[in-house]
Amino acid sequence: MSGEVKKLRIQVYLAQAGIASRRACERLIEAGRVKVNGKTATIGQSVLPGDEVMFDGRLAIPQNKLRYILLNKPPGFISTMADERNRPIAASLLGSAVKERVYNVGRLDQWSSGLLLFTNDGELAKFLIHPSGQVDKEYLVTTDLPIPQGFAKEFSEGIDLEGEIHKAISVEPVDERTMKVVLVEGRNREIRRVLEHFGLRVLALRRIRLGPLVIGKLAEGSFRELTAEEVADLIAYSEANKGRGRV
Repeated sequence: MSGEVKKLRIQVYLAQAGIASRRACERLIEAGRVKVNGKTATIGQSVLPGDEVMFDGRLAIPQNKLRYILLNKPPGFISTMADERNRPIAASLLGSAVKERVYNVGRLDQWSSGLLLFTNDGELAKFLIHPSGQVDKEYLVTTDLPIPQGFAKEFSEGIDLEGEIHKAISVEPVDERTMKVVLVEGRNREIRRVLEHFGLRVLALRRIRLGPLVIGKLAEGSFRELTAEEVADLIAYSEANKGRGRV
């Protein structure tokens, strides 16, 4: 990443400058009210460091840097910004490297691990958290006993637990005690509760994907900034789902 020139899509740049939300900024661009280096801007064009961006004849300057940080959360850490019981907090793993105030997007329960996204992009976070966003979440699960035959089929078709239907998008066996599970809504302890219903106990539960974002080889307890391509993919994923009327 050394020496890489960071560029932003024009609507993201304007949102960071406090002009309006990304959606509203698109309308302003379409109305011809935004210029880059003296030329009328177009939706989706990139802004490079040193470019002059004008809105209604006024210089637009980003006020707050948007941060997108991927953490590989270890087991034992909770996904809240404070805890009255003094349990270890996932955000503390970011240390002093992140000056901006960022928040975790959604949660992983205390004893689950894996992909946890932190950001101060409220608009994107709202989409990723809300159930209507239909954001795919993939988990790698290891159990104490062999997974029963038919489990994948039943979970994919829906399992009724105390009047509440729990349904996976897909269940892919890896070996007799390990599987990949894809959920959309991801209720609290959903996978654990379903497995308990079958007499199984979770030995390890790790989130490996959130929408287009994957954990990759990031070490447990480590974090990194998302690349410009990953941020663009997340935003495009959000806007595509909105475009299909899913949000």
